[in-house]
Amino acid sequence: MKTVIIYKSKSGFTKKYAEWIAEELSAEMFEASKVSADLLMAYDVVIYGAGLYAGGINGLNLITQNLDKLNDKRIVVFTTGASPSKEETITEIRNKNLTSEQQKHIQFFYLRGGFDYSKLKLVDRFLMKLLKKKLSKKEELTPDESGMLAAYDTAVDFTSKKNMDELISYVKS
Repeated sequence: MKTVIIYKSKSGFTKKYAEWIAEELSAEMFEASKVSADLLMAYDVVIYGAGLYAGGINGLNLITQNLDKLNDKRIVVFTTGASPSKEETITEIRNKNLTSEQQKHIQFFYLRGGFDYSKLKLVDRFLMKLLKKKLSKKEELTPDESGMLAAYDTAVDFTSKKNMDELISYVKS
């Protein structure tokens, strides 16, 4: 099966997974800005990966807006984020980003990435400062919120090849 990995990465965590997946599956890999829907037609398996920003998968419309053209392809979408891999979080992300009809054609995976404030662009830094201010005013924080506040001062990287085992097994099956 001819496989392609398309990725969109702002801080490097998604790119790292894309490289590992491409290596594991002997797949070609492209940055999303360099890809058109027509290019995807040459592949049997299309894997799209991007970071999670405010609950949305960055650039996912490349896949969702072209789903009718890709209906004979095996489609996998993965997203990366700093939150732990909890089933309720994964379900929420899947349902927020993919309609029930899209979920019938797209296999979804969440791969825990990380957070590095220093790698963010100006707009993203501003948004994260607003979030930090909002969280700082809360009387009680969840463990995830406490972890997010701590990550402002020290970068965190939860990437691991083990995190992608299910995705690799799915594609190889």
